[in-house]
Amino acid sequence: MSLTKKTKSKAVKNQYELEISVDSETFAAAVDAAYRKNAEKINVPGFRKGKAPRALIEKMYGKGVFYEDAINACIPDAYEEAIKESKLDVVGQPDFDVVSADNNGLVLKAVVFVKPDVKIENYLGIEVEKKVAEVTDEDVEAEITRARERNSRIIDVTDRAAKLEDSVNIDFDGSVDGVPFDGGKAEKFDLKLGSGQFIPGFEDQVVGHAIGDEFDVNVTFPADYHAENLAGKAAVFKVKLNGIKETELPAADDEFAKDVSEFDTFAEYSADVRAKLQERNEKTAENEFEEKLIDALIEKLEADIPEVMFVEETDNFVRDYENRMRMQGLDLETYFKFTGMNLDGLRQQLRPQAEKQVKVRLALEKIAKQEKLTAAAKEIEAEYKKIADSYNMPVEKVKELIAKENLAADLKVKAAIDLVKEKAIIK
Repeated sequence: MSLTKKTKSKAVKNQYELEISVDSETFAAAVDAAYRKNAEKINVPGFRKGKAPRALIEKMYGKGVFYEDAINACIPDAYEEAIKESKLDVVGQPDFDVVSADNNGLVLKAVVFVKPDVKIENYLGIEVEKKVAEVTDEDVEAEITRARERNSRIIDVTDRAAKLEDSVNIDFDGSVDGVPFDGGKAEKFDLKLGSGQFIPGFEDQVVGHAIGDEFDVNVTFPADYHAENLAGKAAVFKVKLNGIKETELPAADDEFAKDVSEFDTFAEYSADVRAKLQERNEKTAENEFEEKLIDALIEKLEADIPEVMFVEETDNFVRDYENRMRMQGLDLETYFKFTGMNLDGLRQQLRPQAEKQVKVRLALEKIAKQEKLTAAAKEIEAEYKKIADSYNMPVEKVKELIAKENLAADLKVKAAIDLVKEKAIIK
């Protein structure tokens, strides 16, 4: 197998045409293998399945009856060898055409795209604003309130009337002009007052009533209500209040601090909450800072990027998305049923992220090359170990899955963004 010719397209940038030849001996062996694989599926009168001579089958069905399978079997090795020989940095999947296939061997034509020439300048010293939000007393109080809500308990209320934020249990029976309507009646229904679950005005009229009260609630359905026969109509609900429950928060004191943290006093716990909020704000600011830097790099990038790179990266994003769905117990088909989306819609949604990823990768690869950044053997080994630890896999298994040159390329890209961040001017 060998590369016969490499031709650069004049009509389309970054496109090449490779003519790949497979010698007659290799192709003949592939045809023979295809015959042995398919012979049992072919009926020839007078022969048991799988026993008919190849020459007879070819006479009946044509000389090239096994060529398609043979060609498909030859393509992977032939293409890989041709790419190595061509020294092209190919991206995406090639388009193949068969030039000839006969006793002289196989000749293929492969149309491929390569990574574009990239130009990027003035990437050191980029001015970027970085703003870390200040943690206020209100932020700390809100975070502690959320912790108290997570540790709250529900208690029955018997000594007062219902109020907003209570959960009430009610019977109700609704009618319009004295006529009951579908879905307007229920018994022992749990409703949180103030949740907005019912028609506007309903929950407010339950407030102030005590357990055992029976009363009317007068409301008007919204003009855009989903049931057209009720939209804009005045309704009366006969309501009975069966029970009231409220959420009781634990006191914000030392005992609460001991229950929810490693600290003995509420003051220590509050200080730790503030520190963690500050850390979160700093991390958010750092992420925003890096995103602004990346956007600035993309603005400086000059490259005629083949469409196939965006398509391939979008495919990668779709596969990642599908994997995340599977981890949540869903597949894409089920997810599409729930959301009303389809594969084309998902691809369209993920395309902008994919384009950004392709552009920033090209920019950082070019910076790494221009700055002569390298990945030392120690760094590569450390990265292999880090990946192995995160997936709980043996290091040797990770090395089988990830080629050393690919890992080194990733480390150089990381070194490039670190350099750009280090040299950035923070406003």
